[in-house]
Amino acid sequence: MGVIARYREFLPVGPSTPEVDLHEGSTPLVPSRNIGRALGLSRLFFKYEGLNPTGSFKDRGMVVAVAKALEAGSRVLMCASTGNTSASMAAYAARMGVRAIVVVPSGEIAMNKLSQALMYGAKVVALKGTFDTALEAVRDLTSRYPVALMNSINPDRIQGQKTAAFEVVDVLGDAPDYLLLPVGNAGNITAYWKGFREYHAAGRSTRLPRMVGAQADGAAPIVAGHPIANPRTVASAIRIGNPASWEGATSARDESGGLIAAVTDTEILAAQIRLANTEGLFAEPASAAPLALLFRLVMEGKIEKDSTTVVVLTGSGLKDPDAALKNVEPPIELDGDARTLAKVLKL
Repeated sequence: MGVIARYREFLPVGPSTPEVDLHEGSTPLVPSRNIGRALGLSRLFFKYEGLNPTGSFKDRGMVVAVAKALEAGSRVLMCASTGNTSASMAAYAARMGVRAIVVVPSGEIAMNKLSQALMYGAKVVALKGTFDTALEAVRDLTSRYPVALMNSINPDRIQGQKTAAFEVVDVLGDAPDYLLLPVGNAGNITAYWKGFREYHAAGRSTRLPRMVGAQADGAAPIVAGHPIANPRTVASAIRIGNPASWEGATSARDESGGLIAAVTDTEILAAQIRLANTEGLFAEPASAAPLALLFRLVMEGKIEKDSTTVVVLTGSGLKDPDAALKNVEPPIELDGDARTLAKVLKL
């Protein structure tokens, strides 16, 4: 079952809310086998959101947003996107038989993500400029026409995304000491903090975690304290210069006693490869940003070795493999038989 069925009592749904479900959620909380040991962390986990139906955490929020939009009578859904949001919205629109319109920044979206939106039947428009340009246009259009805005500024998106925090507590038996995740448009850190606070208020956990957000050096407006006009990073999912949920992110950081910091693209790609090589988890570059930040914080002594720490891997590596492939050894090409192959492989 999906997140609406599992967490109905914590969601803004009722008898008149349509049944929308792609069996999103229930993603695994994978214990670290090697990285935790190498860092000296006794309890390190990865929340692997890449196993959602469209390959990212966006499905959690989208299912609730689509259900509420349909309940309100909407038949056209629209979003600005760097990729994952568009894939998710288009999938649920196809599932429910409504129209999907996606506006993307021209040349700034991973082709694998764009292919998803196209295959699900969305109308895709590439607008010259950044993600923020696309979002501004979408906000303007949805304020003038009977079209439902499906970006994370839609509060129903946050409601759905908070269910990931519930799942973390359900598996661990309590909230972790630290939760690290990437910060782009900042809806997810806002949603996790909301979820942890609601579960704590309901007596489902005894504590609240410190929220730790990772931005990329070339796209770190919250760290810099001002919008970035032309954000640049290999991590396309967090290539955002003016987060829509900026206030929610800083509130999560400040109220939890956490932090938001930036890591370099070099650190991000190194963390992505290490995660895949040593844990068997292939996550998109944005997902590796919080892991890169964890390496630094442990080295600086800012994460206690006996803490329970969760790193959120927000999307599958298959979403954006091009960056990773530039940093790994290419296939070996040769002519010959098994004996030649054995010699090359030093068997």
